[in-house]
Amino acid sequence: MDPQSQTLLHFLYQWRKPLLIAPLIAGVVAAIASLPMFTEPLYESIVTVFPATTNSPSKALLPQNSYQDEDFLEFGAEEQAEQLIQILLSDVIFDTITMRFDLVHHYNVDTTSKTLRTDLWEEYSDKISFQRTQFMSVEIRVLDTDPQLAADIANAMTDLLDRVKSRIQRSRAKVGLKIVQHEYDKTRDDMRKMEDEIKGLRKKGVHEYEGQSMVISDQLATAIAEGRKPSAIQELRNTLDTLAKYGGRYVSLRDELHLRKEEEVKLRTKLDQVRVDAQVVLPATQRVNAARPADKKKYPIRWLICAVSGLAAFVSTLLSILLFNTWKELSGQLPS
Repeated sequence: MDPQSQTLLHFLYQWRKPLLIAPLIAGVVAAIASLPMFTEPLYESIVTVFPATTNSPSKALLPQNSYQDEDFLEFGAEEQAEQLIQILLSDVIFDTITMRFDLVHHYNVDTTSKTLRTDLWEEYSDKISFQRTQFMSVEIRVLDTDPQLAADIANAMTDLLDRVKSRIQRSRAKVGLKIVQHEYDKTRDDMRKMEDEIKGLRKKGVHEYEGQSMVISDQLATAIAEGRKPSAIQELRNTLDTLAKYGGRYVSLRDELHLRKEEEVKLRTKLDQVRVDAQVVLPATQRVNAARPADKKKYPIRWLICAVSGLAAFVSTLLSILLFNTWKELSGQLPS
């Protein structure tokens, strides 16, 4: 056997009593300290949700859009999962949950403290956590001494998550609705004005500029060639003068009206889509399971506490013995 190994075994055997007694005492103390009478057990409830790919009803369901290939029932990806976590960490959910379940008193937070909100947030963060899983879902974990309360908080947070995200999206959709409605109304008003002006030009004799000009020019040439009455020729010339005077404006209005009609169709389609987004709410999440009251405590794990305490006591005792022996040897080497 290696001499160093023999030395180590000899050292451990020499100090076997403190190395065995210290971990045993630490384990017993830890076991007693982790009893329910000294430490309140914590129960865990978990809700697993998947983010939706899209929360826009018009994009998901209506045909006149560029998202026709999106699957309405498809689960979201990493970006959507991170968005859900950011919403779960928002003040609105924190304030709503703490007020609804009176967590200030439940967590025994000092209400007279100047750092009340910070203290409450620290307790809240210790008991409630969120994490994205490898499958791009989001887990809401709630620990509490009351298993029913833990389940209620987890389910309430899931409901709030849907409401908060839907409220944000609907508020933006309402702003978009006002913008699109304004542009649609403006386009319709411009079209009415152009149609009224075209009606006025038609009353003056301008009905279809290109065709009229060609026909009247041919009739004038024929009338002159045939030597008709000057009054008939003058009437044709007056008609051509009217076409020359108002024809340019007529063509401009006609072409502009055609473009506005195409724009009006696009705006009407967009208006229908935005109106649906502002009025209809789709769930922001797809819940895998609802939280249930746990029938077994999550913390403390007594065997783990005892094992860790015993190991820590063994290492501490071993280091103490090594330091003591080293100090003793150095003291013996110093000159008296």
